[in-house]
Amino acid sequence: MSKAGDIFENTVTGEFGYVRVGTEETNGELMVSDLRLHPGAASIGPHIHANVDERFTAITGKLGYLLGEEKKILNPGESMEVPRGTVHDFWNAADKETRVIVEIRPAARFEMMARTMFGLAREGKTDKKGMPNSLQMALIGQEFQDVLQVMNPPVWVQRILFGVLAPIARLAGYQAIYSHHQEMTLGITAVEPLPEGIAIPGL
Repeated sequence: MSKAGDIFENTVTGEFGYVRVGTEETNGELMVSDLRLHPGAASIGPHIHANVDERFTAITGKLGYLLGEEKKILNPGESMEVPRGTVHDFWNAADKETRVIVEIRPAARFEMMARTMFGLAREGKTDKKGMPNSLQMALIGQEFQDVLQVMNPPVWVQRILFGVLAPIARLAGYQAIYSHHQEMTLGITAVEPLPEGIAIPGL
């Protein structure tokens, strides 16, 4: 589980996360991350979190985002809510680093999924969008369907494909969760002060 000061990075998607409030401190109910997006950084594409609510607050730069069918820009000082089950996506829409505070509730399962995806990216086991190969994704997709479902291909197609590919993936030695990913962090640092006017949310 994470704690304030933990650092995570996805070297493929350009996402750098600095934990403000960790799952260890909230019994898995909340994680607050100071997310830094390098120029050109983006998430894995349109997706939903079936059982997770998110809130983004922009600090610097410009966050481009898709929420439902609308594409917009989140400017510094603005916030947006992503209710569970809502299709969304986000990317750095500026030519410099964009920084946002991301709140995730509940967070324990989401963190396990993120550690898995970030870990595979660091090991060079994803494509340029941060997606693992089809065998690996079959197991991840089945295990974490409560917190992550990508929209391409359609979810109903994924369920059929994952059902066919998952047994093959297990025989090939793939796992849905790798213990070394769950223990991984780039390090821990002293907690930096937030910019004036930005407050850490409570439970």
